[in-house]
Amino acid sequence: MTKAGFNTSEPTVPAVSSDLSDISAHTKAHILAEALPHMIRYDEETVVIKFGGHAMGDQALADAFAKDVIYLKQSGINPVVVHGGGPQIAEMLRKLQIHSEFRHGLRVTDKPTVEIVEMVLAGKINKEIVSAINRQGGKAVGISGKDGNLMLARQITEMPDPESNLMQAVDIGYVGDPVEVNPHIIDVISKSDLIPVVAPIGLDRDGQTLNINADTFASALAARMKAKRLLLLTDVKGVLDKDGVLLEELSIEDARGLIRDGTISGGMIPKIEGCIEVVEAGVEAVVIIDGRVPHCVLLELLTEHGVGTLLGTARKLPSNLAKSG
Repeated sequence: MTKAGFNTSEPTVPAVSSDLSDISAHTKAHILAEALPHMIRYDEETVVIKFGGHAMGDQALADAFAKDVIYLKQSGINPVVVHGGGPQIAEMLRKLQIHSEFRHGLRVTDKPTVEIVEMVLAGKINKEIVSAINRQGGKAVGISGKDGNLMLARQITEMPDPESNLMQAVDIGYVGDPVEVNPHIIDVISKSDLIPVVAPIGLDRDGQTLNINADTFASALAARMKAKRLLLLTDVKGVLDKDGVLLEELSIEDARGLIRDGTISGGMIPKIEGCIEVVEAGVEAVVIIDGRVPHCVLLELLTEHGVGTLLGTARKLPSNLAKSG
């Protein structure tokens, strides 16, 4: 069991009932007393949430996520949802008998493939998430990085070699890295009662559509908007030490040390390096969250339990807010 009270050792976890009739008034008051200082902490702040992994394919988890986002909005917090969709893209490509491969962890995206990627991300998946939020009583609107020139990118033509870490030329097609973020459209949406849901598709300066990794897209957006938090939903507990124990909080120095000594390895290295860049750009903290835990977003933001590994400013409330709780 984790501190939050959910078993996260298995990829599938039971849904949590929304029926509060059997909870005593005293317990409800205790829950509110814990949540209110956190709500004050994030009041009118932007929180960017990358939605992906198992949570996107599990109806109960997806519904719980939709409710979490709505509760944040109703609490005066400005959630911005950025979503992935790798498995859904792969499934559509298989159906259309379009061959696809990965290099350096990124999907090689030729002209036919980028059209399918945009159709699946900005069309099918984006509208499913919007519908899920609206079905739970929220008001979501779906956009992509192309809307309002939100995300301008450049085509990736070189990447570091995983062994030597030296840059080498690559040809992975229409895959981009952010170069300019124009969040005006997000600001306009967030200042209303609407919740923006963003597909990670961008444009280069010539108007060419580019596929952008969802983590990279969310990170660039959070950094540009100086978000209070960036939450990255994943299918892992977070960063583990050499004994497999979850590391709940890390400083930048801690994280770099764990990379050097090999504790952080493989695909977690670029994720953590990206988190470090976001914190250094002005985001208070980035959290790698176990998205398999029901209501993980509320647990992370509105309690002191946490559901994953936080890099940056600690979860503990500032003394002035802690006293008010």
